Amino acid sequence: MKSVMPHAQLDWDDQGRPHSRVFDDVYFSDKSGLDETRYVFLEQNRLAERFAALPANGRLVIGETGFGTGLNFLCAWQLFEQHAVAGARLHFVSVEKYPLSPADLQRALALWADLKPLADQLLTHYVAIHQSFQRITLANGRVTLTLMIGDALEQLPQLDAQIDAWFLDGFAPAKNPDMWTAELFVELARLAAPGSTISTFTSTGWVRRLLNAAGFKMKRTPGIGHKWEILRGEFLGWPQDVVPPVPAKPWFARPAPLTGERRALVIGAGLAGCASAASLAARGWQVSLLERHDAVAREASGNPQGVLYLKLSAHGTTLSQMIVSGFGYTRRLLETLQRGTDWDDCGVLQLAFNAKEAERHAQLAEAFPEDLVHWLDQPQAEVQAGIALAHGGLFYPEGGWVHPPALCQAQAAQPNITLLQHHDVLQLRKVDDQWQAFDGDRLLAAAPVVVLAGAAEIQRFAQSADLPLKRIRGQITCLSETEQSQALRTVVCAEGYVAPARLGEHTLGASFDFNNEDLTPTTAEHLGNLAMLEEISHDLVSRLNISEQDPELLEGRAAFRCTSPDYLPIVGPLAEREAFTKAYAALSKDARQVPDVECPWLDGLYVNSGHGSRGLITAPLSGELLAAWLDNEPLPLPRSVAEACHPNRFALRQLIRGK
Repeated sequence: MKSVMPHAQLDWDDQGRPHSRVFDDVYFSDKSGLDETRYVFLEQNRLAERFAALPANGRLVIGETGFGTGLNFLCAWQLFEQHAVAGARLHFVSVEKYPLSPADLQRALALWADLKPLADQLLTHYVAIHQSFQRITLANGRVTLTLMIGDALEQLPQLDAQIDAWFLDGFAPAKNPDMWTAELFVELARLAAPGSTISTFTSTGWVRRLLNAAGFKMKRTPGIGHKWEILRGEFLGWPQDVVPPVPAKPWFARPAPLTGERRALVIGAGLAGCASAASLAARGWQVSLLERHDAVAREASGNPQGVLYLKLSAHGTTLSQMIVSGFGYTRRLLETLQRGTDWDDCGVLQLAFNAKEAERHAQLAEAFPEDLVHWLDQPQAEVQAGIALAHGGLFYPEGGWVHPPALCQAQAAQPNITLLQHHDVLQLRKVDDQWQAFDGDRLLAAAPVVVLAGAAEIQRFAQSADLPLKRIRGQITCLSETEQSQALRTVVCAEGYVAPARLGEHTLGASFDFNNEDLTPTTAEHLGNLAMLEEISHDLVSRLNISEQDPELLEGRAAFRCTSPDYLPIVGPLAEREAFTKAYAALSKDARQVPDVECPWLDGLYVNSGHGSRGLITAPLSGELLAAWLDNEPLPLPRSVAEACHPNRFALRQLIRGK
C-alpha cells in the first residue's frame, strides 16, 4: 500500500460544488462561499485596513489550516491587490493533506467569475504539487504561496515563520477532529507573531477553550448565513502553564535582519547567482550581479540541455525532501519560458540497468505518487521513449530538459538587477557596513549584502575558504539530430543521459572526472559518453549513425560541477570561522550542549553553492531560501532541510569531532 498522500477524492453536486468523500463535508457554503470567506476570514482579521497600512517594503504573512480549493487565498490576494501599496508583499502559508488535482481545482474555481484573473494565474503555476513544502511565486513576486502538503501535525512543526493572521479552515470539527487538537493549536501559537489575529467559522465550545489555553484570546461574534456564531481572537502570548518551544540553536538561528539600504552584490551569474539575484530583486532589493565572463551561464550552467532529474530516496531523506520541493519550484518557474527551445516537459525515463537498480526503482515507485514517478516495464518504456530499449525503468512524467542559459537570462533580466560583465572579484573586504568587491587594487562594487554564488570559486575568498567544496569535471557530447533520431520522445538516463534534440542537436552526457583541471574537451571522454549511450539504447546509437562519425571531430563542452561532502547544497548566512570555533568550544567536549552565545555572523555575507549536478533542481529554490533568511520571511523549506543546507554545519561537525 502506498504511504503517499493521494489527491482529494471529490463528488460534485448539481450546482457544480465539490464535496469531500473522505470527510463527508463541503468545501464551501452552498449559499455564498465568497461572502462567508470575506466575512469570516478577511473581516475578522481586519485585513483590508492592515493591507492598507503596509509600507512599501512591508509584508503580511497569513497562515491557514486547510487550503482546499484555494478560495480563502484568492479572496485574500484580491483584497491585498485592492488595498496594498506597490512594493508591499503578501505571504500566504497553507497546509493541505489532500490537495486537489489540477483538473478538480480548475473545476472548483470556475464557480467564481469574480476571481478568474487570479485563479487563472494560480492554475498556471499549480503543477508538480507534491509532498512537503511547495513554493509558488505569483504576481511577479509580489505574492508568495507556500503549500505544505501532508498532515498538519507533521508539516506545521517544520515551518519556520511568523504568522500575522491565522485562517482556521479545516473541515468541521465533528467531521475532522484531527485538525482541531490542542497539539495543533500549540503549533499555531509557536508560529504566531506578536499581536497575531485568528478567525474560524466554528463556534464549538471546546475549540474556543483549547485556543484560549494555547494563548489566543477568543471571543464569539455573530455569524453569517446559516452560521449563528463564529470565533475570532488574537494572540496574547505564550501561555504560562505550557512548556515554551525550544529556540533554534544559535548557529542556525536567524541573523538579526539588516536595517538600512536594501542593496546586494551577487558574485557569479550561473544558476545559483541568477536565482539569488531574482529572488532578492522580487523583494525590492537593488542587485548588482557580478560575472567574470561576457554573459550569464558561461560555466557549468551553460550546457545546451540540462535534465530535470530527480534522484530520490524511498526513505524520505533530507536530500529527497529538498529535491521534491526544488523540482516543484523549478518546474513552475519554467512555465514562464518558451516550450521547445528553452525547455520541454517530455518526461524523464530512468532505466533499471541492473538488478540493484530495479530493486531501488520498485521501492521508489511504492514510496511516491504516480504523477511524480511510476514504473514502466520494458515494452511500456519503449513506447514512452519511442526507441528500442533493453530495460524498463522509472518514468517522471513532469520532468524533461531545460536550456539552463535561458533560465539564467530570464532571471537576470528582472527589474532591479544590473548585470556587470567582465567583473572578476578576487577579494572581499568589509569597510564599515559595506562589503567591497576588489579585482586586485580596483574596487568593482560595494553593498551591505553580498551573496557568493560562484561554485567552487568561492574558496578564493578568505571568508569562505574553509567551505569543503570539490570540483568535478563533466563533459557533454553534442550529436546532430537525424531523421531516425527524431523518434526519441523523452529524456532517457542510465549511467549517463540523452535528451530529445533541441534546435537539431541531442545532448549526451556527462562524464565525471575528479582529477582533470583542464576544460578542453577530450576525445577519450567523448568515447566514454558514446559508451554510456550504448548502455542506454543500441537502437538510438544506430539511429544517430554513430559508426560513421569520427570521434576526433565530435563537438562538446566541459565544465566543473561543484559539490559538498554530504551532497547537499550550501545555502545561508556565513559565520566568522575562528570566532565560531571559540564561541562554541564547549561542543568539542560535549556535543549535546547548546551554549547561549550568539553566533558571530559575518553580517550580510551569504552563500549559495555546492549544487553538484542537481543545480537545475536545487539552485532556484535556494535563491528563495536565501531571500527568506535575509528578509526574515517564512522559509520555503522545512526547518530541518534548511539547517541541513546551512553553511555552519561544517564548522559545527569539525568542532564536535574535535578537529
